[in-house]
Amino acid sequence: MAKKSQETGKQLPEEIHDTPPHTLEPPTLQETAAEPEIDTRNAVGVDIGTSKIVFAVNDRGKMRFLSQRNAFIQVDYSKFTEGILKQNQINYYNVGDSLLVYGDGAETFAKMLNMETRRPMKKGLLNPKEAKALDIIKGILDDLTPPVPLAAPQLCFSIPGVPKNAETDIIYHEAILNRHLEEKGYNSKSINEGLAVVFSELEKENFSGFGVSMGGGMCNVCLSFLSVPLISFSINKGGDYIDDAVSSVTSEVNTRVRHIKENELDLSRPPANDIEDALHIYYDDLIKTLVKAMKESIDQTSKIPNMDRPVPIVLSGGTVKPRGFKERFETYLNRANFPIKISEVRISKDPLTATARGSLMAAMYES
Repeated sequence: MAKKSQETGKQLPEEIHDTPPHTLEPPTLQETAAEPEIDTRNAVGVDIGTSKIVFAVNDRGKMRFLSQRNAFIQVDYSKFTEGILKQNQINYYNVGDSLLVYGDGAETFAKMLNMETRRPMKKGLLNPKEAKALDIIKGILDDLTPPVPLAAPQLCFSIPGVPKNAETDIIYHEAILNRHLEEKGYNSKSINEGLAVVFSELEKENFSGFGVSMGGGMCNVCLSFLSVPLISFSINKGGDYIDDAVSSVTSEVNTRVRHIKENELDLSRPPANDIEDALHIYYDDLIKTLVKAMKESIDQTSKIPNMDRPVPIVLSGGTVKPRGFKERFETYLNRANFPIKISEVRISKDPLTATARGSLMAAMYES
């Protein structure tokens, strides 16, 4: 990010200054075939999630993805620590007497120090309790988004649905991100996160069915019929809720809990220890809450058309990745007396990039 600022003559944010950040090595690119009939030369998709920011672009017929953890930690400054960060090519800023470590490196560094990372976003929105939240997100976006050509590319970025039973206002969150992206030179437009999953995963079903994104801060749901969103909402529970709850009852730090959840948890087998037992319990609670909210939203709306066939539910986001999640979700769905016939429940092709892919597809149609 600092390198880009030097090349373009832009100044770093006033709150974060002095020492330029040292960038990570380029992340591994993932590729999937893009729809050839759409002109995608000037389209960009960005999933701005609570736990990760994922960038998607079309490159000569292939979709390419880059991502960074949407997290940071603050540690006391020392030349030794700064040397470790440089040696491991971890993003950081020098902020007075502290070092602000952000992105993927924040998670790595937090594990080394047995610390908890801090989040620029909370429950899908900018975190008002973190003074540097916006600067961190801008920094990650600047690192991931490429230089803008002469013609402003179309960019679609994800925003959450309005949470059920809550007065959360997403207007500020959407406007501030849109402003930053347009200042970078993009023709920026937001897209509902659940609808982005529909675009990504339900083309063969004529974009009809449920797109569900289960991320770190919340779960987003969209029921679409022929690409038209009929129901769209979110619940204020997600992967972070599970991490916090398990940490609270086991006295284990969130970073360790998250590592076990993301790399070791298997919901298809009995828990092997207290941490896994707590993970099972809170996963069940999250799924029950989500299925209940989906059922209530359908019961309370008059916009549901007479569908002549069952529709699928596609699950995406990092929270769905543990083995056995789909079967656990199906169990609670079958118990719910669901008001719409479901043809199948499936996990998206790549749960971590589905929202970014759908955002890119939306931008492709807009451009």
